[in-house]
Amino acid sequence: MSKDVLVVAEKRNGNLRNVSFEALAAAKKIADGGKVTAVLFGQGDHGDAEQLGHYGAAQVYLVTNEELNDFSIDAYTQAFTEVFNIVKPDAVLLGHTAMGRDLAPRAAARLGLGLVSDCTEINVQGDEVVFVRPIYAGKAFQKKKITNGIIFATIRSNNIDKGEPDTGRTAETIEHKAAITDIRTVIKDVVRKTAGTIDLTEAKIIVSGGRGVKSAEGFNPIHELAKALGAAVGASRAACDAGYCDYSMQVGQTGKVVTPDLYIACGISGAVQHLAGMSNSKIIVAINKDPEAPIFKVADYGIVGDLFEVVPMLTEEFNKVPV
Repeated sequence: MSKDVLVVAEKRNGNLRNVSFEALAAAKKIADGGKVTAVLFGQGDHGDAEQLGHYGAAQVYLVTNEELNDFSIDAYTQAFTEVFNIVKPDAVLLGHTAMGRDLAPRAAARLGLGLVSDCTEINVQGDEVVFVRPIYAGKAFQKKKITNGIIFATIRSNNIDKGEPDTGRTAETIEHKAAITDIRTVIKDVVRKTAGTIDLTEAKIIVSGGRGVKSAEGFNPIHELAKALGAAVGASRAACDAGYCDYSMQVGQTGKVVTPDLYIACGISGAVQHLAGMSNSKIIVAINKDPEAPIFKVADYGIVGDLFEVVPMLTEEFNKVPV
């Protein structure tokens, strides 16, 4: 049976996030011929709507209100509820991002719906939609389905193939002014700190440093290797706690959960909290001078050696490869 699906799209630094396109791909699978509607809150434009249409949205709501220009849980929940009541979808999908993790449970609770969070796979079996999500810090996977009512789920980045855009597709664009009232918190200023121009949660390649980098300057070789690979730079909690880098770079159970195609761990021992954030990476390379480090148990490739010798060698070799 076909379903109408609502996808909450998201922008970062002025651009639509890849997880929005991945959610649209999942929505098309769930819809099975039904309508896929995307909604974008804040400063969206017709170019964004066109791009969402290329990836499968038949209809795009551009929802505006000055309270939506920066993320506010009160404003976004009200605006989402308003669009939800207009569209009346059979399923709702969001990215499992900082925004999605905040908005989805609040909206689901307000609407009296169940929520399946942090999904890495979606399978449609007849009329049933089965979600796969990691549990126990990635040591096991759980299959869940909503047996009654509206489907509500968040999607982890880099796990669902977004497919190729169909530039021949167009979406109906609807501009909607949301009625936002009863705002309990007011955003005066937004201070952004970032590890680089590449979003960790959506990066295809990540080079991370741990306590083994020994100092803030010790991250310099990590940044050089990342530059050579076009990668994002991450860190373990130990490195962040030691003051070697900002917490915005932290990968792990209490940091960002990532699933890149390639994860290079430099001077990271492999504590369970860190593994919970990166163990689902497609290929893991570990560089550590301790051959007994736990990181080698999950690594696809391991290099036993001093990162300050190994990493510059890798950087030199990768720089020789023509782009």
